[in-house]
Amino acid sequence: MQKRFWELDFLRGVAIVMMIVYHTIFDLNFLKIVVIDIYSPAIWFFARAIPVLFITLVGVCLTISHSRASEKLDRKRLRMKFIRRGLWIFSWGIAVTFVSWLLVPEGFIVFGILHFIGLSIILAYPLLRRRGDFFVIGAIFVALGIALLNTSFSFPYLLWLGFAPGWFHTLDFFPILPWFGFILIGIGIGNEFYKDGKRRFVIKELSENKIVKPLSLLGRHALFIYLTHQIAILIIILLLSKFIL
Repeated sequence: MQKRFWELDFLRGVAIVMMIVYHTIFDLNFLKIVVIDIYSPAIWFFARAIPVLFITLVGVCLTISHSRASEKLDRKRLRMKFIRRGLWIFSWGIAVTFVSWLLVPEGFIVFGILHFIGLSIILAYPLLRRRGDFFVIGAIFVALGIALLNTSFSFPYLLWLGFAPGWFHTLDFFPILPWFGFILIGIGIGNEFYKDGKRRFVIKELSENKIVKPLSLLGRHALFIYLTHQIAILIIILLLSKFIL
């Protein structure tokens, strides 16, 4: 089994903790248990930092996974590995769409972060064999996506790309523009610092550190935690509100 890079698991774990904190704040406000301005600058930036960190790490890990898998698989099998992985995550996104439609029909998730990551894995695969200035290209994607934020369109069929109608409302939305830009930036980081699946810089070994180790464990189970954490948060909030309030 090839060695994992503790720093990547750790950073993913940090993103997971940040996500749990934000969704707890969001749920408390949504259920009107505690009034919180979730659109205040501090909370707004905190909420956006979570997917920026997580999605950038997806790009980094794609380069590592591609480098290591290419040593064992031919091109056809390698391509199918990434397609299957992308479809697997995208299918979980569809499951989230269905559940959110049942629970919150007025804002159900159409193209959330799992849809985005699943599609991005497939779209990114041809790029992983190439070398280029992914930092610049990624920045362009981000800039284009930001430019689209205040623009509405009359058609919904390019929603996934970032061309959202003015009437569109959802609880979770991660279109290709701008978010694929962070995948590209992550690929650039991976090519620079983890070329050929090997760490290209010196860092102290902290995998057994009492803070790093549990966060890294969370990072290694990010998908499972993402799929289950909202249920756990809501149960805890409702139980505490019943006995305390």
